[in-house]
Amino acid sequence: MFFKSKQFGNNNIEYIVVGLGNPGRQYEGTRHNAGFIALEYLAEELNVKVNRIKFKSAVGEAKVAGRRCLLMKPSTFMNLSGQAVTEAMRFYKLPPEKVLILCDDINLDVGSIRIRRKGSDGGQNGVKNIIYLSGSDEFPRIKIGIGKKPHPDYDLKDWVLSRFTDKEKTALKETLPKITNAVGLIVNDDIDKAMNLYN
Repeated sequence: MFFKSKQFGNNNIEYIVVGLGNPGRQYEGTRHNAGFIALEYLAEELNVKVNRIKFKSAVGEAKVAGRRCLLMKPSTFMNLSGQAVTEAMRFYKLPPEKVLILCDDINLDVGSIRIRRKGSDGGQNGVKNIIYLSGSDEFPRIKIGIGKKPHPDYDLKDWVLSRFTDKEKTALKETLPKITNAVGLIVNDDIDKAMNLYN
């Protein structure tokens, strides 16, 4: 079993796992909050509360694959996610390679995930801000499919802030255990295995 619930002191964090999304009830369950949804599922599996306020985020601490991890949900809104992430990185003196980002991706179907070791933001504004403020694109990430726009003229903002259909909710729910397993592998420095299994 990868996961074990435990609380740790401030300076022992070895890895940060960040779910991206927008805070507030009006954004709950929207496509853009797929990262929040995945992180909340992970926290539930760990029996950890992500409810302490620190680093402009809701945070919780847990042990994942033997590593002490900080689970983060930035409360800065998506486009300023880098403010929260870089603040935590500086505090724990962690390099980008030890910060795993869970984020939505409109180029993947709902129910699909794509794991990347590093790379460009792919048009995801939260990732874009993290790269900009940290000066690095060396963050591992799990991209969570939220589906393409129904037609090219559909406003992108309206699409990512729309809610999943019942069928899509089922597909996303079935993907969450895979994301959780992938998190365990990546934190355990086995991103190649995670990519082979889930890409």
